[in-house]
Amino acid sequence: MELKFDKGENFKERLEFVHYYAEWVKRVPNEVWSKQQAELIDSFMVNAINFKMTPEKYLEMVNK
Repeated sequence: MELKFDKGENFKERLEFVHYYAEWVKRVPNEVWSKQQAELIDSFMVNAINFKMTPEKYLEMVNK
């Protein structure tokens, strides 16, 4: 199944999110957003450790 989407609309949505998030970071105390960022990064690290595919196999798959 092929997914079709409008690249222009996708770019617009992503840009709106970036602006929204930048405003959120400006108005929320550093302790709040930095804690959330740390939790996100920690979850990425846990996921990477538990990922069953080797880096070489992943690169092979992506570069096809």
